[in-house]
Amino acid sequence: MTKHKTGTREEWLAARVALLKDEKELTRRSDELAQKRQELPWVRVDKPYGFDTDEGQATLDGLFRGRSQLLIYHFMFGPDYKAGCPSCSMIADGFNGFAVHLANHDVMLWAVSRAPLAKLRAYKQRMGWSFPWASSAPSDFNADFNVWFTEAQQREGSIEYNYRREPVREWRTGEQGSEGAEDKIAAMCGTDTPTFHRDQPGMSAFVREGGAVYHAYSTYARGLDGLWGAYQWLDRAPKGRNEEGVWWRRHDEYGRT
Repeated sequence: MTKHKTGTREEWLAARVALLKDEKELTRRSDELAQKRQELPWVRVDKPYGFDTDEGQATLDGLFRGRSQLLIYHFMFGPDYKAGCPSCSMIADGFNGFAVHLANHDVMLWAVSRAPLAKLRAYKQRMGWSFPWASSAPSDFNADFNVWFTEAQQREGSIEYNYRREPVREWRTGEQGSEGAEDKIAAMCGTDTPTFHRDQPGMSAFVREGGAVYHAYSTYARGLDGLWGAYQWLDRAPKGRNEEGVWWRRHDEYGRT
């Protein structure tokens, strides 16, 4: 016998109609936020960033591949990782399907990480992905767009992530390890927790107009929830996200002991 509230079809329908009103309001609010994102001022990017790609060296302008808009997912995969972040991997599992639609709507999608291209290629092959993935190892790109931080910044507590100064944590001093989810995810990447957290996830949008490239938008942390396709489905499942600790795995790891 379920412990969840039950009712008649009529009671369910009345509650569902009431919920629909709230859902419609959320949709309207989401549309308004999307418009505000598009109204943000553009910042010209003049710094010559370099990337390693499957086709060779590329500039930020080159990543557009003829489109006028560029979306970059800042994938957590540092040079010292043995495998990509499992959370980023779960998000990236959806990229193959819609990258082609974006490309045919004047939008180019890339993943970018600091790990060397050879590591990215091997992991991409393991995951069965086809979307373009570039290494930003030759440049300051990740640092400039606030998704990579130095060990010194960790020690000094000078990390600015998600538009705010992050609190100093004991594990960032290198004197004591953290416990729980952060350690578990770091171990899944084959590295320690401080090293794992020097890279952070994010998404940045760029536009090319009049021969120049502009930065239009960036989001981080839970600002990426809307891109995490599996969570959008779970939020509509009867038990929701139903999370206890780090439950997700890379898609080829489920069922392993």
